[in-house]
Amino acid sequence: QVQLVESGGGLVQAGGSLRLSCAASGSMFSIEYMAWYRQAAGKQRELVAGIISGGGTNYANSVKGRFTISRDNDKNTVYLQMNSLKPEDTAVYYCSGRSLLGIFYWGQGTQVTVSS
Repeated sequence: QVQLVESGGGLVQAGGSLRLSCAASGSMFSIEYMAWYRQAAGKQRELVAGIISGGGTNYANSVKGRFTISRDNDKNTVYLQMNSLKPEDTAVYYCSGRSLLGIFYWGQGTQVTVSS
């Protein structure tokens, strides 16, 4: 089992920055891919950014150049640095881990609100 706990969400003005953290515990040796998803009100959950165990990353087109995903393996923590935030970035952000067997684990989510 893997437990994921997000933190760092909040209210910020457009153009501002936030850093989200995802602290992981449990059977982390089985997790090959960590990612951040988000779900805005009335919309489907979408992938924001992901990072594999080797360090490779992928991003949604809408956040490329503004968001950066990183991980600290010693702390079992994944970060999402969000810069130049826009009102359309407003959503609940979820941390996710995918195991080698394809099992997904999810955090409880953290709200990010960007005011115009």
